[in-house]
Amino acid sequence: MNYRELSLKKHGEWKGKIETVCRVPVASREELSVAYTPGVAEPCMAIHNDVEKSFELTRRWNTVPVITDGTAVLGLGDIGPEAGMPVMEGKCALFKAFGNVDAYPICLGTKDTEEIIKTVKIMAGSFGGINLEDISAPRCFEIEARLKAELDIPVFHDDQHGTAIVVAAALLNALKITRKKVDEIAIVINGAGAAGIAIAKFLLKLGAKHITMCDLKGIICKGVDWLNRAQSEVAEVTNLRHITGGLADAMKGADVFIGVSGPHCVTKDMVKSMADKSVLFTCANPVPEIEPQDASDAGAYIVGTGSSEYPNQINNVLVFPGLFRGALDVRATTVNTEMMIAAAQAIADCVSDKELSRDYILPYAYDRKAHDDVAKAVAQAAIKSGVAKNTKR
Repeated sequence: MNYRELSLKKHGEWKGKIETVCRVPVASREELSVAYTPGVAEPCMAIHNDVEKSFELTRRWNTVPVITDGTAVLGLGDIGPEAGMPVMEGKCALFKAFGNVDAYPICLGTKDTEEIIKTVKIMAGSFGGINLEDISAPRCFEIEARLKAELDIPVFHDDQHGTAIVVAAALLNALKITRKKVDEIAIVINGAGAAGIAIAKFLLKLGAKHITMCDLKGIICKGVDWLNRAQSEVAEVTNLRHITGGLADAMKGADVFIGVSGPHCVTKDMVKSMADKSVLFTCANPVPEIEPQDASDAGAYIVGTGSSEYPNQINNVLVFPGLFRGALDVRATTVNTEMMIAAAQAIADCVSDKELSRDYILPYAYDRKAHDDVAKAVAQAAIKSGVAKNTKR
């Protein structure tokens, strides 16, 4: 099936993937007087006197914007905010389908970091959390960091942390099969943008010690003059052996390859040079870093991709609906490391030891139990780590 042609046809038929549904009756004078004027003045004044009541008297408690500037949409790059709308609508549909979160696409016509931060802060009072999406690096790092510091609701850049969480879950289960330990394996991450850097930082928090990162210009190494600020920071804690060269040099003897880069940049010879029982997560979309069959033919023991066409789809749809569901349920003020680790472990645990195999290391994206388990784990972690305002759950 040609999914692209079918998708274009369906989008023309759907004319949008989400819509607003009225939750209250307004079919009579009495109903209208309660839902709207004059009765609505009472909840307005209650919120005026205590803004926290906006989470109790409006839909704010369950509402999240999916915010983009259209600069890093899928593998399409900087295609603009309007062109990013189909992806943002799709994200909102997944929020509702798998987390029962009301999400709305907000596509901003600016690339200015300060304007984006200011805009999100101005509108934050309407939402229970903020999901940033498809904003290019390195601006996305500052935007997220500033908003997390200046807002008291969860702020989550899915391209960074959603990807990191689902990759970590896949790695946890892959290591069970290969019988290797996270603190002993050599990991190569190709792609030192938002996703790659977030993956590296998160895996370090999970105990990884030997990570080498690569970008188009070569291996990320401390002291290299072409690194941006975010890459310079990650260079301080990765590539501790100071390997130089290109991707082929980095992959020699590596146990794990994680690709968040571009199509067909990995060769069979590179795979053959890796350690025994090698694991490859080739997440570039729509074309992976190496075709799964080629990777297997070259000796890869476990292969995962970002595509639903192959086994072991590594897709952050397993993360964000449940993560926000859990965070919103307990009125979390942020998304912290404890909540992210809980989400990764919950996803990994959805595949029992009996079910676990080389072709099944993650639950399917449409597995409702997985989303529910993530929500529960995140909520509990938020409460335990002290960032939840509602601890009755």
